[in-house]
Amino acid sequence: MMSSDDGPITVLTKDEAWEFLRKRTMGRLAVSVAGHPDIFPINYYADDDSIVFRTAPGSKLLEVTINSSVALETDAYGPNEAWSVVVKGTAAVIEKQDDIYAAEVLPLRSWVPTVKPIFVRVTPTEVNGRHFDLGPEPEPDPY
Repeated sequence: MMSSDDGPITVLTKDEAWEFLRKRTMGRLAVSVAGHPDIFPINYYADDDSIVFRTAPGSKLLEVTINSSVALETDAYGPNEAWSVVVKGTAAVIEKQDDIYAAEVLPLRSWVPTVKPIFVRVTPTEVNGRHFDLGPEPEPDPY
């Protein structure tokens, strides 16, 4: 891992951030329409250079259709460490039939018993990640 200052926060390389994204399946999709931000929990699949999720007609689909600029965040934590990866990019409904067929074979299933027939692909413009060593706040320097 690439360290920012050898302290408790380490900046992940782009490859490390993608590796973390591929190991996770749950994240939060952030959107904003007309100055009103929204966050949706999603399960996703990260391939080599994009992120795919399923949805149905509703607020999430409407919002990514109105404003395709999105952010996705996923994280994890343990007793002594935590990670966070943020992806910023553009969301687009997958419409070409060949691309839909390819998305249908991804290991991506709805967690809840609802039909989610629409696939959306997020194409990143930025991928940033951090690793955190957890611990108590240090005592302030008296000088």
